[in-house]
Amino acid sequence: MSMDWFERNWMFTGVVAGLFLLSLVPLLVGGWSLPLILIYLQLPIYLFHQLEEHYDDRFRRFVNDHVARGLPALTTPAIVVINIPGVWGINLVALYLAYFVHLGLGLIAVYLTLVNAIAHIGAMMVLRRYNPGLVTALALFLPFGTWALVAIDRAGGGTTTYHVIGLAVAVLIHAAILVHVNQRVRALSPA
Repeated sequence: MSMDWFERNWMFTGVVAGLFLLSLVPLLVGGWSLPLILIYLQLPIYLFHQLEEHYDDRFRRFVNDHVARGLPALTTPAIVVINIPGVWGINLVALYLAYFVHLGLGLIAVYLTLVNAIAHIGAMMVLRRYNPGLVTALALFLPFGTWALVAIDRAGGGTTTYHVIGLAVAVLIHAAILVHVNQRVRALSPA
């Protein structure tokens, strides 16, 4: 019962967490550099995006209807795994890496938002229609992701190596979702 509730409502807990994380920004501004703050902001921005994307199970239904040809390829448990460890966890790891190892590793979080925005824009162009998450991808991901990318570059953290690492991780995460959906489509398709 409680797992079922969580699977249906995790995106609302994310918004509450996002508001809490944003309330900490004034405490962080004094001690952190602008690039580090912008890396930190990628997670609360993503949490608001997830509400638009997953409210009323919209993204799962959209993928199943438009990508999986009506098959239930993307499941609610998969959505939870993709978004909590795959987005929340990756953003947390990227922030820690940027703070303790090298600022450039924060590009993992930045590219996660930018690649997601490009995926939403690409889906809109191919399908010629709105897809769940498109508005926040355009209004939040593109401006904040670009700002963070530029700030990291200006601070010296955006070497080619770190751009490649950040982009590769983000692309691999998004590609893994597509591979998962395609494997499920094949498994669910009549022989």
